[in-house]
Amino acid sequence: MADISKRFGLRHLRAAPTSHIRHLRRGNVVHDGAGLAFWFRPLVAAISEVPVDDRELAMLFHARTSDFQDVTVQATVTFRITDPAAAATRLDFGIDPDTGVWRAAPLEQIGTLLTENAQQHALQLLARTSLADALTDGVAAVRGRIAEALAAEPRLTETGLEVIAVRVVALRPEPEVERALRTPAREQIQQEADRATYERRAVAVERERAISENELDSRIELARREEQLVTQQGTNARREAEEQATAAAVRTESEASRRTTLATAEAEAVRTLGAANAAAEADRLAAHQQVDPAVLHALALMALAGNLPQVEHLTLTPDLITDLLGRLAR
Repeated sequence: MADISKRFGLRHLRAAPTSHIRHLRRGNVVHDGAGLAFWFRPLVAAISEVPVDDRELAMLFHARTSDFQDVTVQATVTFRITDPAAAATRLDFGIDPDTGVWRAAPLEQIGTLLTENAQQHALQLLARTSLADALTDGVAAVRGRIAEALAAEPRLTETGLEVIAVRVVALRPEPEVERALRTPAREQIQQEADRATYERRAVAVERERAISENELDSRIELARREEQLVTQQGTNARREAEEQATAAAVRTESEASRRTTLATAEAEAVRTLGAANAAAEADRLAAHQQVDPAVLHALALMALAGNLPQVEHLTLTPDLITDLLGRLAR
């Protein structure tokens, strides 16, 4: 909106750089350009303010597909007035000389014109498209169709409008239909999630089984080695016992042989000694046979005296002496 001030019955207008001002005085163009500032007389002036900046127009309308399903199209159109003079002659952009406010609603007229043209071509396209195709490729198709249609619309060109860009934000069916369409995908996703869970559980079970088998194999191998150890220990003990028995037998045999040899030697010595003693006794007896008996008695007494214990006191009675003398006399 232009900034208008009052001074001494005149008006001063100052426009923004994005506003094109067209000033007519008695039907003649006095000022024509963007961002102007000038004095004018309100009684003889006709001023139009045309915005030349980029404008965004949001659209929301309903359409029906070929399978009779209602869809909501949400789009945005970016446009700009490239010919302000033509726009000022086709639409009412006149402003009040006292306030600078538009007398009409030109931007609403432009919005209605763009919306109706875009909606018309979008409805024609969606009416020949099924709901599934519309939801799959409808956004790009609707955007291209609206852009082509608005670019080829002669009324927009005559009005000095240029469509810069068209964006289709969303293309949605009714909530019930959308939920119904989401159900298979959700079920498939849930099935995939369940399958992944089952596979993860199966892998976990397989790994647990492998771990259990490894533990069992380890226990079997340990038991087998323990059996080998017990067998080896028994073999070693048996071998040790056999070695000890063999050594004991050798020792016993050696001891027996030694004792036999010793006994044989002792027996031989005893036999030899006995033979010698016997020979000596025989010789002694032979010698005694040739000796007088009195001598033998004397020798016997001598031997007896040599073997008698020590006598400190000896008592001789007459009976003893008489008997002894009697024996000696005989």
